[in-house]
Amino acid sequence: MDKFSKIYIAGHRGMVGSAIQRALSERGYTNIVVKTHKELDLTRQKDTEDFFQREQPDYVFIAAARVGGIYANSTYTAEFIYQNIMIAGNIIHASYKFDVKKLLNLGSTCIYPKLAPQPMKEEHLLTGSLEPTNEPYAIAKIAAIKMCRYFNEQYGTNFLSCMPTNMYGLNDNFDLMTSHFLPAFIRKFHLAKLLKAGDYDGIKVDFTNHCSPTDVFVDQITQEQIDSVLRELGILKDRLRLWGTGSPYREFLYADDLADACLFLMTRYDARDIGEMVNIGTGRDMPIKEYAGLVKDIVAYDGLVEWDTSKPDGTPRKLSDTSRMKALGWEPGVGLDEGIKRVYDQYAGL
Repeated sequence: MDKFSKIYIAGHRGMVGSAIQRALSERGYTNIVVKTHKELDLTRQKDTEDFFQREQPDYVFIAAARVGGIYANSTYTAEFIYQNIMIAGNIIHASYKFDVKKLLNLGSTCIYPKLAPQPMKEEHLLTGSLEPTNEPYAIAKIAAIKMCRYFNEQYGTNFLSCMPTNMYGLNDNFDLMTSHFLPAFIRKFHLAKLLKAGDYDGIKVDFTNHCSPTDVFVDQITQEQIDSVLRELGILKDRLRLWGTGSPYREFLYADDLADACLFLMTRYDARDIGEMVNIGTGRDMPIKEYAGLVKDIVAYDGLVEWDTSKPDGTPRKLSDTSRMKALGWEPGVGLDEGIKRVYDQYAGL
């Protein structure tokens, strides 16, 4: 992949796609092609193939996906499996049809069985039942991995698949109905801090900037209505209620580290070098309660934290085995404290 290669990033507006675009630009790659969903619906095969025929990209990153936390995965099951299968299937087939030199398919460690041995190795794929709360998404991601493998076997393509652990970073999704728990924690602790301080103007700014959870026009919303909305989210004047027990362990990787790993793979390795897929992560995890404590300190919230144990926890543990990636010569560079502070500073406009 040279500096003048035409590179298509599917999903460039998302957290991971935007990190890949930043990484490419910082390294001097200038021939980058991007399209918004309004400009190109990747679930439509004809539209996708027309785009590939017109643009003829040399390299492709698949960072486009329908993503979300437990609530979104459990609620929008048909949308999650359909949209993710169609996006990946259309891009992978079009990349083969129009002679893309190399493709990198981004998946997720949710592809592994719910009770997979820890840490999860690449060979644990399809050795047990999936976590029910994200099964539709996981099945779509597994289908994409297998498509890359079998296209390589039958057609001699060079399509790589990498499985990042849980991600966080700049341009994350902070919608409290669809986000993963770490960005949700950042937003909830921020709102709880504002509410405890009686800063209703600050809360209105947050509602305006970050997917307001109310249908009331923000400039007309009353303090009582704000209190009601926040109460539904578990945010009270003196305490914050979070989902589950906080006991499951989770691993998180900063999105810019993932982007660095993606470029590392695309510029140095072929599919035959990494096998069917490779995990990308930190190889370290901790309980969700500890993430809550870390975010609480960074946001500087001094209220109480309670756990609603009537809500689901999800998979007990999801730690990726990163030995294969380390053997290739890559490790992450951004620490958790530093990464969360960067995200919160951007979120809060600091």
